[in-house]
Amino acid sequence: MNDATRADELAARLTSLLARIDAAVVAAGRPTGSVRLLPVTKFFPAADVDILYGLGRRAFGESREQEASAKVAELAYDDVEWHMIGRLQRNKARAVARWAHTVHSVDSERLAIALDRAAQDALAAGERTAPLRVLLQVSLDADPGRGGIAPADLPALADLVAKAPGLHLAGLMAIPPLDVPSDAAFANLATLHTSLLAQHADATELSAGMSGDLAVAVEHGSTCVRVGTALMGARPITSA
Repeated sequence: MNDATRADELAARLTSLLARIDAAVVAAGRPTGSVRLLPVTKFFPAADVDILYGLGRRAFGESREQEASAKVAELAYDDVEWHMIGRLQRNKARAVARWAHTVHSVDSERLAIALDRAAQDALAAGERTAPLRVLLQVSLDADPGRGGIAPADLPALADLVAKAPGLHLAGLMAIPPLDVPSDAAFANLATLHTSLLAQHADATELSAGMSGDLAVAVEHGSTCVRVGTALMGARPITSA
């Protein structure tokens, strides 16, 4: 596929996807513009990100630190938010704190502490100008392999992040269980988010919903849908 063909394909997919999001917002009776799209560009080349940038996108989601760091360096945008949406190991905290606007996958106190230290160091070194936005990933299925903190442990983690000088508690993220209807899962998530907001009123972000379930997520209060396949198509390289 040549560059022009890929650009046309992405433009068409983006138009369709934005229309889907707008329709979901209307169906949910929510204000226009209350849900934003986060294109998930993991496993896709920097050239695709550049096309989307030309189409007006200014935020991108990545899940592997090495791949993301390479794209950030190659594209060198000064007006883009880079989001880390994948599971993150503590030994990657320092590297991620240099480029990430938001980390969606904080699910332990040890990771939060590592990111806080890394973000403070990056601020002191002039590598970033604001605290690192953090979303707490909550588990909706108690499956440790899929990441996320248990709901019972969420308040303590939220308090820790809220007090961390290098971090800003922005809200919650979740991935719905594989064996539970998405409607029930997102309803549960909405309840957890309401509880969080009662203690941390600024934690308004709710990152939920992907290609197949974004309408249900929007119905239950998602403010950010993370979409890869419906926008980018089939992955060009493996995730290995």
